[in-house]
Amino acid sequence: MSSFGLSKKNTLGDRLVLGSVIVLALIMVAPVVWVIALSLKDNGELMANMNSVFHGPYTLANYLNIFGNSSVFRWVLNSIIVSGSITIGILVLTSLAGYGFARLNFPFRNTIFIIVLLGLAIPEQAVLIARHQIFAKIGLHNTYYALILPGLSAPFGVFLMTQFFRAIPKDYDEAALLDNASRFKIFWKVLLPLTLPAQATLGIFTFLIAWNDYFWPLITATRKEMYTLTVGIASSQMNFAQTEGLGFLMAQAVFASAPILIVYLFFQKYIVTAVSGSAEK
Repeated sequence: MSSFGLSKKNTLGDRLVLGSVIVLALIMVAPVVWVIALSLKDNGELMANMNSVFHGPYTLANYLNIFGNSSVFRWVLNSIIVSGSITIGILVLTSLAGYGFARLNFPFRNTIFIIVLLGLAIPEQAVLIARHQIFAKIGLHNTYYALILPGLSAPFGVFLMTQFFRAIPKDYDEAALLDNASRFKIFWKVLLPLTLPAQATLGIFTFLIAWNDYFWPLITATRKEMYTLTVGIASSQMNFAQTEGLGFLMAQAVFASAPILIVYLFFQKYIVTAVSGSAEK
């Protein structure tokens, strides 16, 4: 009898948890559905009555207008170049740094590692003026260099890769050294493939942060052709929302979000693997 009561209690608890998860999921999905619905409505209807979003007809005209009447493709290209370059650069630099801190012995290793981690405590706003003056002095504003180089600083990435390399048994290194493998070959052929889950996770989060970055691109990119997507969409909100229409603006937002969704769906299994602490062989 008590067993039956315990089972019933567990079932009720599971249902409450499931119901809570469903409610929270609906709350999180609601703004996304709202944006998509707005993007499928005629701009004239939305200007006349916002309640028209709850019923048809719906149209793809706003998405078709993106292909011919918007600078969004230039902004997307800029965001792809900047986000992709930052992601690749951070993966290369943090992998090398992580291997060095985890496997090599050199003077002041621990001190340098602590100094690197101190970068986590320094907010971007604290160095913004100095960074702006440096790039202005060397004339790099409105260039890809200015958009990319500041993003290559990744103290958390160094910490993550260092910890992941430390978790790999040193037996791999010793076996490779017995086969006369060089340090770089051990890093490139033996250890680096084992860090794929951590690299994928770091790469995804780096790409998302770089893609969604607004503050620094707003300051360094003052010419329209150098806008990233976040700055471009913001300029559309300020300048074109009334003339082009709210539906067109929402279509741009959905179009801008598509690459992020694709990247996440493609690499999400690596996030699960890295979080669980196992390395894929």
